[in-house]
Amino acid sequence: MMISDLFKETYFALLSNKARSGLTILGIVIGIASVIAMIAVGQGSTASIKASIESLGSNLLIISPSFQRGVGTQISSGRGSARTLKQDDVAAIQEQISLVRAIAPELSNRYQITAKGTNTNTSVNGVTADYLETRNIQVASGVFISEQNTRNLSKVAVLGPTTMTDLFGEDANVLDVVGQTIRINKIDFKIIGITEEKGGSGMQNQDDIIFIPLSTAQRFLAGGDYLSTIYVEIVNQESMALAQEQITALLLDKHNISNPESADFTLMNQADIVASVSSISDTLTMLLGAIAGISLIVGGIGIMNMMLTTVTERTREIGLRKAIGAKRKDISRQFLFEAVLLTFIGGLLGIMLGWAASLAVSYFGKTTTEITLWSVLLAFVVSAGIGIVFGYYPARRAAKLNPIEALRYE
Repeated sequence: MMISDLFKETYFALLSNKARSGLTILGIVIGIASVIAMIAVGQGSTASIKASIESLGSNLLIISPSFQRGVGTQISSGRGSARTLKQDDVAAIQEQISLVRAIAPELSNRYQITAKGTNTNTSVNGVTADYLETRNIQVASGVFISEQNTRNLSKVAVLGPTTMTDLFGEDANVLDVVGQTIRINKIDFKIIGITEEKGGSGMQNQDDIIFIPLSTAQRFLAGGDYLSTIYVEIVNQESMALAQEQITALLLDKHNISNPESADFTLMNQADIVASVSSISDTLTMLLGAIAGISLIVGGIGIMNMMLTTVTERTREIGLRKAIGAKRKDISRQFLFEAVLLTFIGGLLGIMLGWAASLAVSYFGKTTTEITLWSVLLAFVVSAGIGIVFGYYPARRAAKLNPIEALRYE
């Protein structure tokens, strides 16, 4: 049988029952579109989380306080809420660890902020001048906290763009906001700068934040010299592991702790955090893809059901073709080609629908999606594979029909 004849026969066979062919194709379309959309959401979430972590800065080690663990305790309770990190720890790391490029201590807490009749509750971070470089922050207007502000206990503040909007409205201009006054815990602070937008959401929104001098936060807000976090920027990626070991040993010695498992602090490597989050996100992406893939199996069963029905309806036709010389492989090829063409058409439409659905989720749902070439190719290959796998049995059954019995079939 010529290829052109095969296309012609398949074309007329599928058009002979448009409704059934259309519904069968629809099953594949929904399956392929679901897989592409689900994978796009998963990949987009992974990319968004990684970008959020990496925007904290580069080559970072993050030191957080925690309560000492007792004998037999498996977890460090109260991580981040303890008061075991002090300014002396920062000075020791600066003086004794040569691999440190910059270090930025931070004291963070949430306070009610008021300004000209408006108010908001947000995170107030006491920081030093090195925080700007270490955390990769850009200033849109004004200036950032300086060393002089820290030495003088200055009551100045730098606002994130979201906090600025909450306090001064959507139409607020950064140039007009700089120089105005806000009240933090009933203390007046002069706004000296507005940071550029970095993105984020919920508790991790890096734009919904206020920066003030660390010394001011310790003296007037916290009433102590403890720290919430210490961010340490290492000279290069290759030195991260060595620096982590040196800093851990230094802090253990300084805190008079002999057993590392009883440490009253936690040291996290930014690269490890990214790798861990990526691993979890990739697993969730695979899970989403697998769930969506179930609809492909259902679509494949629909194809098999249609082709078996078609074989039954065209039994006399099959017998007649065999009687005039058609071979088994010709009959098998024709029905297999019909099944593959159904999935091929469904695959193309599914890819377009999945692409459109991903863009719609990103636009209307404000959720980052990322359509990758491998997911599109995977969907396309899977659709072709479904046509072959689920079309093989009906095609084989058609090819094995006895021509005499087929001609007698009513």
